[in-house]
Amino acid sequence: MNSSPPRTLRGYLGVSLRGFLMGIADVIPGVSGGTMAFILGIYDELIDAIRAVVPFLRNLLTLRWRAAFEQFPWRFLLALVIGIATAILSLARFLHWALDEHPTLVYSVFFGLIVASVYVVRRRVRAWTWPNLLTVAVFAVGAYLLMGLRPAETPNALWFIFLSGMIAICAMILPGISGAFILVLLGKYQYILGALIGLDIVTVLVFMAGAAVGIVSFANLLRWLLDHYHDLTVAALVGFMLGSLRELWPWKIEKVNVLPVTFTSEVALAVGLMLLGFLAVIVIETVAERRQAH
Repeated sequence: MNSSPPRTLRGYLGVSLRGFLMGIADVIPGVSGGTMAFILGIYDELIDAIRAVVPFLRNLLTLRWRAAFEQFPWRFLLALVIGIATAILSLARFLHWALDEHPTLVYSVFFGLIVASVYVVRRRVRAWTWPNLLTVAVFAVGAYLLMGLRPAETPNALWFIFLSGMIAICAMILPGISGAFILVLLGKYQYILGALIGLDIVTVLVFMAGAAVGIVSFANLLRWLLDHYHDLTVAALVGFMLGSLRELWPWKIEKVNVLPVTFTSEVALAVGLMLLGFLAVIVIETVAERRQAH
């Protein structure tokens, strides 16, 4: 665990500010909260805090309450969650409106963000061997076909909301992968935004419960995969992201991807927003790399 001196109130306010910036990243498909944690210098502390959840629960269940709270960085996590939640609630209404009124422009930004994320994540593969290239191809084709087979609307049942929370939260500990992007693929991005805006307490709580179970259950598994099969795991993620671009293509007619017929001002704006989304991720990743180098 972190051996640095205890934080003051000002220090925890700084954690909340970092959480706010992570929340902004998490709510935008293609911008990774994990990457933002790298930039802000709290990635390792975040991973350690997640790993401490299981011992914390074990101590609580055995009635060792003092040991539970002394060994668990609950102040850090509370400050971080407050910041993340504030950002998500602040942006939810705007994004929900934008998806309803200007879907082509919004998905243009998302498309650019994901293309840049593919570029960023593929650089994490240490050696591009034939097995890694084959893994990319298999997952790209699989994701592409899956996006075509996915029904127009996934279930709004609470069990699927719980499952969506479990899967999406894992993106928080994977730099380059966005939890909001996962929700887009699951067909639940706009639905969860609507639940936040409409204060659908049951849906939000079920989603949060799934997220809590997911991050505790999968954090160690993902860490193990990255430690033992790093390149294959990252290659699979790259392939998955490439294939899923089918779902994020901005121009559709009856849910079928098409090319714009004429180069209108809206098409020009959409292309510009694609480039803007692409550059945003590249800048964020460049800052993260420079910070790690120091």
